[in-house]
Amino acid sequence: MNMNFSKHNIFSKIKGSDDFYIVNVLSGNADIIGADDAEKIQSIIKGVEISNDSLTKELFEKGYLVDEIEEGKLYKSKYLDFIDERDDDEIQLFFVPNYSCNFACSYCYQDEYEHSKNQLQYEIVDAFFAYILREFAGKRKYITVFGGEPLLNSPKQKETITYLLKLANEAKINVCFVTNGYTLVEYMEILKQGNIREIQITLDGTAEVHNNRRFLKGGANTFDKIVEGIDTCIANRLTVNLRMVVDKENIDNLPDLAQFAIDRGWTSSPFFKTQIGRNYELHHCQSAPNKLFDRISLYENLYSLINQNPHIVEFYKPAYSISKFLSENGKLPSPLFDSCPACKSEWAFDYTGNIYSCTATVGKTDESLGTYYPEVNLKKDAVNSWEMRDVTSIPECKECSMQLACGGGCGSVAKNITGEILSPDCRPVKELLELGFAAYFKEQ
Repeated sequence: MNMNFSKHNIFSKIKGSDDFYIVNVLSGNADIIGADDAEKIQSIIKGVEISNDSLTKELFEKGYLVDEIEEGKLYKSKYLDFIDERDDDEIQLFFVPNYSCNFACSYCYQDEYEHSKNQLQYEIVDAFFAYILREFAGKRKYITVFGGEPLLNSPKQKETITYLLKLANEAKINVCFVTNGYTLVEYMEILKQGNIREIQITLDGTAEVHNNRRFLKGGANTFDKIVEGIDTCIANRLTVNLRMVVDKENIDNLPDLAQFAIDRGWTSSPFFKTQIGRNYELHHCQSAPNKLFDRISLYENLYSLINQNPHIVEFYKPAYSISKFLSENGKLPSPLFDSCPACKSEWAFDYTGNIYSCTATVGKTDESLGTYYPEVNLKKDAVNSWEMRDVTSIPECKECSMQLACGGGCGSVAKNITGEILSPDCRPVKELLELGFAAYFKEQ
């Protein structure tokens, strides 16, 4: 049998170690390789004739050395499994009740959008529910209320959110909120009426750092009220998903924020989880783009900070591509043929009646995919372009060894850079795995 080094192998040296890792998401195997065996593998990659020894036998058994025809069959089988599973995925339906906001954050990407000043009316909420109950009938689904700031502290907004939660309850649909967290205390009794899955709240550091980045229009501080809101959510058993948006201006404050959350008792609560969001250019340039991280530099900084401040992992544990999943589950995730949920397991709707592919395009009127109000009108060709986007339809992905761990990246970011939906938003998978194996597999 003719054996070749699989084109789906990801092979590199572990950061700060003499050992190497080899990962093949298609075969579902991952191994740490000593220096001597790594040298043999490097010879195989260069085309040196393969000897029939115990190493090559193991490489073949684990799918690192393959018969290309058989590997092609496995690829097709796994792709069909992926499509079947994606068709059964729960759908996230974003709803934007307004683009207004009480904050004037230093890095807002929606601040240059122009939008209708009309307020959300009940009939538009009715139309939204009529559309999703018809178009996604029989599908598992949940709603995420997004903005702007969806929890503005006004009587009209409170009435509208109350009505939306009423319809969601009637339809037995769970609801999430993405909020700056400033008015959570004022909204608590309303939120308790709904089936709330989680509330995503942004806190960009401890008080001084956060208040320099995320402040009210007019400049007033916001940290203390957000902390009070988080405490109130946890006390009322509403799950908080705390998000820290990081760049070079606030990354060094992560250890202090982690310690603050630990001391506050948040990290010990089952109703608390976290994520790190990378501040990046979206749709229009940042005022100071030199403060932004690219993906790998962010994770290199996180790796260094965690080594110096191990308590951070009690607050946040980086994924390092698929490394975290492997360490926590003892196996690799299924092959990721598509990492862009747009028009597959994610749609976005706003109060003007427009439909969009996802949260990264919502509000950009030139990227509207049609309307659900005052009439239903979908641009099928545009929708088809989003629906067909995966690693099999992006030319640059087809021969990339990282494709099944990367999934082609974000379609909106790719389109923003290249003008084409069917283009890649490449993830530094190899480098992230170098960090991840060093972080999570030191003892092995």
